[in-house]
Amino acid sequence: MKTISHWIDGRVVESTSGNSSPVFDPASGEQTGSVDLASVAEVDAAVAAAKAAFPEWRSSSLSKRAEVMFRLRELVDANRKEIASLVTAEHGKVLSDALGEVARGLENVDFACGIPQLIKGDYSEQAAGGIDVYSIRQPLGVVAGITPFNFPAMVPMWMFANALACGNTFVLKPSEKDPSVALYLAELLAQAGLPAGCFNVVQGDKVAVDAILEHDDVAAVSFVGSTPIAKYIYETGTANGKRVQALGGAKNHMLVLADADVDMAADAAVGAGYGSAGERCMAISVVLAAESIADELVAKIADRIPSIKVGPGNEPDNEMGPLITADHRDRVRGYVNNAPEEGATLVVDGRAGVPSEGYFLNPTLLDNVTTDMACYRDEIFGPVLSVMRVAGYQ
Repeated sequence: MKTISHWIDGRVVESTSGNSSPVFDPASGEQTGSVDLASVAEVDAAVAAAKAAFPEWRSSSLSKRAEVMFRLRELVDANRKEIASLVTAEHGKVLSDALGEVARGLENVDFACGIPQLIKGDYSEQAAGGIDVYSIRQPLGVVAGITPFNFPAMVPMWMFANALACGNTFVLKPSEKDPSVALYLAELLAQAGLPAGCFNVVQGDKVAVDAILEHDDVAAVSFVGSTPIAKYIYETGTANGKRVQALGGAKNHMLVLADADVDMAADAAVGAGYGSAGERCMAISVVLAAESIADELVAKIADRIPSIKVGPGNEPDNEMGPLITADHRDRVRGYVNNAPEEGATLVVDGRAGVPSEGYFLNPTLLDNVTTDMACYRDEIFGPVLSVMRVAGYQ
């Protein structure tokens, strides 16, 4: 059973905290590894390495930084199948989804390759009498990313590619549920020629998060995750004088009006509601269906659900994999259990016919949902699509 450790100052560093968390294969429910959980001292070591590396990296030429990004781009492209396999093994999403995630992350590296042009400032002569105005863009220093389980490759690449290209150094705290991709990306960055200390990974839980948010030498934090945690990250980080990006959850609605192409709408709802088992920030959770076409739309969605192939993500014919953990599956299943009691109609029951192993829940369809129901109010983050009937656009 493998141990997933930290990456500090250009190398793998085993934890001394004595704390760890199990890592599972969601498709089988079997433990496949153990991830170290950082202590405050280990976060301090990662930040210290990033701080020490900052002056040289900050003063390096834009062409050198772009060169590292170009090499990283080639390495990620050459190893996209390996990265996708790691995503599937620990997150559970099917390989096609995982490859799409890597491709989207790669687009951000592509963008960072243009940093010599993107980071240019402005100069305006005689903006007022005898006054010239100019702007320059400079790196902040040590910045950090706290990233979610649902896109363990893409979201870190959103953050660190541009942060590094701009001359910052970076500390990444990935989700402890699927931590291996972060270490693999660290190795690729080292191969690309990024100096030691510029990119660091601290595996961990709330202890590591709080240590980052409270650290005097961390200038900015970017976060993606649930809304309650996003609020905590924002309030704590800004209270400690940091710039903070805090991206929380969503309850995305799809509006289907009376003149819609109902077949096209049903196809779109199935793809957007059940892709990656609904564990996407932009997954469609609620379909607002005009009453005149609601029966037809619900029937067409229900007809399409049995054709969705659910199973282990590493089997190429499968279209939807498991949820990330047993606890998360049970939480999502709880909304399905409760919906009929609140008055919703359970059209397709995803609790039935699930594989005997792993953390699976089949696509579920609820109808006649209202705004006072828990399945409407909360971000379920699973393969549960709710239909709410409306008179029309107004």
